[in-house]
Amino acid sequence: MSKILVTGATGSVGRHVVSSLAEAGLEVRALVRDPGRAALPEGVEVARGDLSSPSTLEPALRDVESVYLMWPRLPVQPGVVDAIARHARRVVYLSTDVPDLEDGEQPTIFHQEIERQIRKSGLRWTFLRPIDFATNTLGWADQVRQGVVRWPYGQASRSLIHERDIAAVAVHVLTSAGHDRAGYVLTGPESLTHAEQVRIIGEAIGREVRWEDLPPETAREQLTAAWGDAEFVAARLKAWAGFVDSPERVTDTVERLLGRPARTFRSWAEEHADDFR
Repeated sequence: MSKILVTGATGSVGRHVVSSLAEAGLEVRALVRDPGRAALPEGVEVARGDLSSPSTLEPALRDVESVYLMWPRLPVQPGVVDAIARHARRVVYLSTDVPDLEDGEQPTIFHQEIERQIRKSGLRWTFLRPIDFATNTLGWADQVRQGVVRWPYGQASRSLIHERDIAAVAVHVLTSAGHDRAGYVLTGPESLTHAEQVRIIGEAIGREVRWEDLPPETAREQLTAAWGDAEFVAARLKAWAGFVDSPERVTDTVERLLGRPARTFRSWAEEHADDFR
């Protein structure tokens, strides 16, 4: 197995990708912006680079066979995929649950634009499409510590996935055959309402945490102020409203690929209990 470059190597998923590849004895190089603060496992090769500046990627891509690509919320830089294609043969891209674009169709989210660039690059590719991360509930941490979570749509049912399952799928795809041109939609093993998630977090930390529904318009104002993106907030509110009557779908992709069920939200909450205390 030739060298694998992992971008987003210090992130919630990338860190697990790096450690799993290293534990398997594979050659892994971690792309980070600040090597001095990376704190990655001993023996992992660390390379400095930044996806917002494609020219910085060239040294990190030397002698690389495969790339795990995670794109942060940055403007799309076409030079990144071009650089990868000059050096590597395969890319596994951490995308999101988006439909494939038809010819001439305009992307509605940056993941679709990056997928389109990868499709045209000549690289062998696999897209990982998690619907949503369990780690996003860490945004409730301050409220959990106060004992009450105020958020819209308490009966919206979500199928959140553990970040370690995303990483495990990424490692499986990077180290085995049969995944070219596949788009894998990844979820947890069950769909739980927002209110149920909060209850489970409370049980994990050993204290009662109550749910209070926040009116959608109040949530719109608060989240727009916090996130700074009114369009994104509107899309989130619309999606959550839809999940009240139509729960987010659950896939068996993790089990099919790994031969075991996806980790439950309760297991995630227990692992992250200290983050809420």
